[in-house]
Amino acid sequence: MIGLGTLINTIGIVIGGFSGMFFGELLKNRYQEALNMVCGVSVLFIGIAGAMEGMLSVKDGVITSSQAMLVTLCLAFGTLIGEIIDIECFFEKFGEWLKHKTGSSKDSKFVNAFVTSSLTVCIGAMAIVGAIQDGISGNWSILATKAILDFIIIMIMTCSLGKGCIFSAIPVLIFQGLTTVLASLLKPIMTDLAIKYLSLIGSILIFCVGTNLVWNKKIRVANMLPSIILAVIAAFLPSLF
Repeated sequence: MIGLGTLINTIGIVIGGFSGMFFGELLKNRYQEALNMVCGVSVLFIGIAGAMEGMLSVKDGVITSSQAMLVTLCLAFGTLIGEIIDIECFFEKFGEWLKHKTGSSKDSKFVNAFVTSSLTVCIGAMAIVGAIQDGISGNWSILATKAILDFIIIMIMTCSLGKGCIFSAIPVLIFQGLTTVLASLLKPIMTDLAIKYLSLIGSILIFCVGTNLVWNKKIRVANMLPSIILAVIAAFLPSLF
């Protein structure tokens, strides 16, 4: 069944969020801060691993790097487009709307929790590749594995950031669901190179999310999302990279 992987993933996030709410109430602030730092470090390495997989290669025992120009151009122009559109603002407005609709107006961390967790579980390589594979072949095994990882990540994030993390299930359902549908429609033209480039840029954005978690620096990751679209377009211009 096409789309089953996204449903499993969404359910895993919701269960992880409610589990985090339960355990979070039992933890002191010091423990929650420590968990937030650990979660940020974990997200950093998830992003690094995905990016290095796309940029490094081993030939005759020698490690070489590539795709530097692809990364630079996609991130630069993609971020410029995102800043002009101000995608981050839409995320925050939606978070504010959810905050009021769920009776969480007094929760000062709600919007940050929603935006941070949404970006963490939405734009990773597994989210993109898994949704595409689900749409092209109906194989939802990658998303099932991602559901387990997201369960753990969202549970920890909810412990430290609050219940806003639970609602990251909504953009996951929308983003991965739409990606699956589009993949099924674009199946004839989707190439392995497009998926590779898309996963590379997505992993770099995940690294940026981890940076925000660990050092509290405001990188507007949502405004970098158009970089992923540019990466797919670049796959059809391989001679340039």
